[in-house]
Amino acid sequence: MSANKFILSLTIIIVAFFAWSKSNKADTVNINPDQSTSSAFLVDVRTPQEYQLGSVAGSVNIPLQDLESRLEEFKNKEKIIVFCRSGNRSGIAKEILEQNGYKNIINGGSWQQVQKSIENHQP
Repeated sequence: MSANKFILSLTIIIVAFFAWSKSNKADTVNINPDQSTSSAFLVDVRTPQEYQLGSVAGSVNIPLQDLESRLEEFKNKEKIIVFCRSGNRSGIAKEILEQNGYKNIINGGSWQQVQKSIENHQP
């Protein structure tokens, strides 16, 4: 491979990586003081084993691998916040839900980020 082809290939890989990482970043979870978290459907997409180690109070565990078979549980939810360990699986979950017609989905990132956001906005 010539040096020019190598540099071009490397450039394409870097651009693709940054585009992918930007699209999979967690959204900023903003829970206004006057907004009840009970109005949001909080979904932890980690495995049941991870969920048992700790999660956001009031959240539902729907593992990413089960998401498509459990889409019915998202029906009529006005606001959905998905989260996981780091924000990667919840980014994938957000894409799956959007591809299936669901709206107002927030990638909350890690469950700790969502928990902290809720705690910071409680009276």
